[in-house]
Amino acid sequence: MARRKKIYEGKAKTLYEGPEPGTIVQYFKDDATAFNAEKKATIEGKGVLNNLLSEYFFTGLNNMGVPTHFMRRLNMREQLVRACEIIPLEVVVRNYAAGSISKRLGIEEGTQLPRPIIEYYYKDDKLGDPIVSEEHIAAFGWAGQQDMDDIVSLALRVNDFLSGVMFGVGIRLIDFKIEIGRVWDGDFARLIVADEISPDSMRLWDVETNRKLDKDVFRRDLGSLTDAYSEVARRLGVMPKASVVSSKPTLIN
Repeated sequence: MARRKKIYEGKAKTLYEGPEPGTIVQYFKDDATAFNAEKKATIEGKGVLNNLLSEYFFTGLNNMGVPTHFMRRLNMREQLVRACEIIPLEVVVRNYAAGSISKRLGIEEGTQLPRPIIEYYYKDDKLGDPIVSEEHIAAFGWAGQQDMDDIVSLALRVNDFLSGVMFGVGIRLIDFKIEIGRVWDGDFARLIVADEISPDSMRLWDVETNRKLDKDVFRRDLGSLTDAYSEVARRLGVMPKASVVSSKPTLIN
């Protein structure tokens, strides 16, 4: 078998050249990081769970007519996605105060916001992914005005879908992060939802107990990350039949 060409390796995923032009194989790793990779661990089965959950969410969005890069899942750790030009922004949608917005504005965590708030962060690990405004985005040419209108529309549609799906299984969608890609059809460019959608990129709280079911479990040492992710997968009906998780993380020095 020919060795696959690695395109990029990030903190949670590795990208390989796909089998057909314009495609990429996205491999989900078991690595967990927090605080801009200052805290690291390898958590067995995390990549499998994120692959299955990301497939579930992207399939739902595709069925709703929300354009995404997802094509199909290949195996327990890999999925085939459409190649795209990633806009260098993390798009965060907040429904409740938590994390950095609580620290910045002094809002108690769990406070429901008056409406969904969209924030933008410049993708640069060396800079700590700083928050930026639409003025920055326009001035530095990261996205045009039509792009920004489309990004807001996509983000709110994803929010509506995820909020409804999660609430239906007793989970409150606190906030989430997506990335947006640009694809070209001839001279015409359009935007699609890319990267991943998983508990790595969301804050999820149990509706009744406020138990955290997302990466804050790892960030704040609140217990087993795989137990939390497995609970989300179980409620959504996407748990693999075979046992794929371990509750014991392996720390990386």
